[in-house]
Amino acid sequence: MRRKVYDQLVEWKKSSNGKSALLIEGARRIGKSYIVEEFARNEYESYILIDFNHVPNEVIAFFENYSTRLDMLFQMLSLHFNVQLQPRKSLIIFDEVQQYPPARALIKYLVQDGRYDYIETGSLISIHKNVKGIVIPSEEQKLPMYPMDFEEFLWAMGNEMLMPFIRDCYEQKKPLGPIHRKAMDLFRLYMLLGGMPQVLQTYIDTKDFRQTEAVKQNILALYRDDIRKYATGAEAKAAAVFEAIPSQLQKHGTRFMLSDLNENARYVNYESSFFWLRDSRIVNICYNTFAPNIGLGMNTERTKLKCYMADTGLFLSLAFDEQGKMPAEIYERILHGKLEVNLGYVMENIVAQMLVAAGRKLYYFYQYDDENAANTMEIDFLISKSTVTSRKNICPIEVKSTPRYSLSSLNKCMDKFNQYVTNPIVLHTKDMEIKDGITYLPLYMTGLL
Repeated sequence: MRRKVYDQLVEWKKSSNGKSALLIEGARRIGKSYIVEEFARNEYESYILIDFNHVPNEVIAFFENYSTRLDMLFQMLSLHFNVQLQPRKSLIIFDEVQQYPPARALIKYLVQDGRYDYIETGSLISIHKNVKGIVIPSEEQKLPMYPMDFEEFLWAMGNEMLMPFIRDCYEQKKPLGPIHRKAMDLFRLYMLLGGMPQVLQTYIDTKDFRQTEAVKQNILALYRDDIRKYATGAEAKAAAVFEAIPSQLQKHGTRFMLSDLNENARYVNYESSFFWLRDSRIVNICYNTFAPNIGLGMNTERTKLKCYMADTGLFLSLAFDEQGKMPAEIYERILHGKLEVNLGYVMENIVAQMLVAAGRKLYYFYQYDDENAANTMEIDFLISKSTVTSRKNICPIEVKSTPRYSLSSLNKCMDKFNQYVTNPIVLHTKDMEIKDGITYLPLYMTGLL
């Protein structure tokens, strides 16, 4: 599986030149270990991969006995793994480093030694949990990793031509024409499968939705196990939030309603659950902002939020779970646009996923006025322009899943906050069009914003 993060690894090796280690953070099963070993195999003369999930006791003993005698540590590792380490030409990988925090603490001295390069991988869930008694090394660069984006999905499907064409149309602001339907078909397939490499590989090998669904259910089961194991003190609340994500997005477009979980629930009691799910990278949190102006992070209402699944393929399997699995018939109906259900919340989820993968933080705007309807509006997402100016720095985004829709909230927003907002965008299932000052983009262009 070709991943864009590979190029970032190459850049790190070149720019760091042994002066820092790299910690790759991400959710379980997104392919961290795979891509790091692929990088090691291609870019170094030799490498050692230490998987702290399954490391033998004698390797742990090497770290315990020789942490202050690095010559002996390297010699023991080299002999155990039968790998010849070469100064400045070898990489040592600490896989799932959160399972053995002393190895992470040793990074400071390993980097100072300078003989080899070091990459750590891990899940934030237990990385944050297992830091007691260790000093977090300042020599550690962090690199977030996400599920596969649409372009990576196309690469895996053997399609190298479509995304450059989509990018060219986006930059020239022109429609795709007859290619649009093909692009939307592939995008719906991406939405169904999601960006988990194991799921996609299973589909490529079998073309069987039943088998891909089994893999997705296994990943969801793993996440549920992680919640029970690591969400210390918040297990029940985090589990309740996790299971309620699809129904909350479907029923409550404006925010996550805790009263659905417990009539006496208060945000202060659930805040740690949302933070835990966010840090696990299982979910993406989108905060409401009370002013669509520059500095969106300073204008947020932390108690008003939407909770999206980080991977839309997993989200669909959670939403349409029937007797422990999503029926293959639902896959087929969604793929061909024949499911008699409003999929607006699914489209919102994948837009959130694509914005996060493109490096965006998530914000939305909701305002209610029971006395003046002109002041009541909801904008699905807000993003800031790349270049800050004195006015008009925020781009409002509306997501539409059906061919027919209204833009009343978007028009209200543009009228009321015209000094703040600019370049309104509608993401929809149709081709690109610019009309009446609004840019209409097909959903598959989200990652280019």
